[in-house]
Amino acid sequence: MASHAPPEPLDPHLVSGHAGEHNPIAHVMPKWMLIAVFSALLVLTALTVYFGSFELGSYEVLVAMTIATIKAVLVATFFMHLKYDNPLNTAILLFSMIFVALFIGLSILDTQSYRGEVDEWRANQAAASAS
Repeated sequence: MASHAPPEPLDPHLVSGHAGEHNPIAHVMPKWMLIAVFSALLVLTALTVYFGSFELGSYEVLVAMTIATIKAVLVATFFMHLKYDNPLNTAILLFSMIFVALFIGLSILDTQSYRGEVDEWRANQAAASAS
């Protein structure tokens, strides 16, 4: 009588040909590094809140986007393990960020065409609230 035991599930790493490269505990990072990156993210968040309380004029967006970009780079580098990943993935991320920056930059340039109307509206709102 033949035994009808369920078949063994195939390991996807063996099927794909990456069996030698598989590490069940990949990219273990020291706790101090994770805490340092987390602390840096907290400090940058506090800086965002701090600078948000000032009237920086045309530099508001630049300061906010600079801080946000630094935070995104920290998250991608350490928490998403791009530091230890295939360089192609890093290149894809960088090109994506360049295109997002290009689209945001073009949008900001477009806002200059109606800046006078916005300033006039703000002045009217300030005058209405003062009276």
